[in-house]
Amino acid sequence: MTGYKIHQEGYHLSSLGCRSILAIEGWSEIRLSGTRLYIIDEHVTVRSALAERLEQAANLHVVGHAGDVEEVMRDVGELQPDIVLLEVKRKDGMGLEILRSIVAMDCSPRLAVLTSYPTKWEEDAALRAGAVCYMMKDIDSEELIRMIEWCAKK
Repeated sequence: MTGYKIHQEGYHLSSLGCRSILAIEGWSEIRLSGTRLYIIDEHVTVRSALAERLEQAANLHVVGHAGDVEEVMRDVGELQPDIVLLEVKRKDGMGLEILRSIVAMDCSPRLAVLTSYPTKWEEDAALRAGAVCYMMKDIDSEELIRMIEWCAKK
């Protein structure tokens, strides 16, 4: 597998995507009614292009996107997405802090880092802070959709 790495350690109960549960039959089956996605990137053109790419998948719904920290925190709290795609490289240096703040929310979404250029330090820091995967922005659209679906089921 190229273009991304998967974090396979445990995750918090609050990150189980509680907004995605459609039905429970017995105690063993949970069905998802589509994955609600939120995109965080400073560049509006990147966010818009990524949203357009992801809207092609029938079971993914981009519920919003922003780059401003205050708007991001408000939106994620109000919209309660299942997955947040986050570019942690920011001019203001707040990428990892945004990640940590979202992970600390009640019923927090899963966080997936989508970056232009990887660094080992950043990957390790993002995974320690609560991201479930770390991917490159140049990942093929079909593979990106598969990875988001994987994150939703983790």
